[in-house]
Order: sequence, then C-alpha cells, then structure tokens
Amino acid sequence: MPLYKCQVCNFVFEGPQPPDRCPKCGAPRERFTLLSDQEAELIKRSRKSNYLHMRAASLLREFLAIADELIQENLDPPCVRIANEEKDFALTTLQKITAELESHMKKGRWG
Repeated sequence: MPLYKCQVCNFVFEGPQPPDRCPKCGAPRERFTLLSDQEAELIKRSRKSNYLHMRAASLLREFLAIADELIQENLDPPCVRIANEEKDFALTTLQKITAELESHMKKGRWG
C-alpha cells in the first residue's frame, strides 16, 4: 500500500490514494505527495523500531515497579542491593530510549 505525506504537517497516510483532507491539519489532497519506495520503507522500518522501543519502555516500567516492591520488602541487604541495581538499570535504559525516540522524531523517522 502506498504512503503519502502531507507537506503541511508531515502526517503520513497509508492507502491507495491520499484522503480528501489531511486528518491532522485539514490540508487539501493536493498537499499530499506520494513517497518513494525507499522513503516508505524507511518509515515502515522506523515505525517498527519505535514500536519495539516503546514496548521495551513499557516492560522497563514494570521492571521498576518490581524493583521498588523488592526494595520495600527489605528481605536482606543483598536482595535490596540487587533491586537497587535493577532500578538504576531500568531508569538509565528508559532515559536512553526516550533520547533515541526523540532523535528519531527530529530526523523525521516517527512515521
């Protein structure tokens, strides 16, 4: 299915032809351009990459909750130390994912 990009707001539409009006900004159909196969492939790959990053971020948030619960249980010092290490890892990785997604958006790779 071809991809069309609104030249006003960068909304990407997938379909046999662009919509009469952009669903995001209301620009007329004439403001859409057909993306090349190469551009469309990059957007599709970016969408997948972004989805996977967001999925990982969701799992890391669960991981943080588990680490917090382990810390609160305070069973023994080694257990708490490991939970704190897990928490640090999850927080740092979430920040990396956020930065990566932001760089994707700045490069127009949000899709």
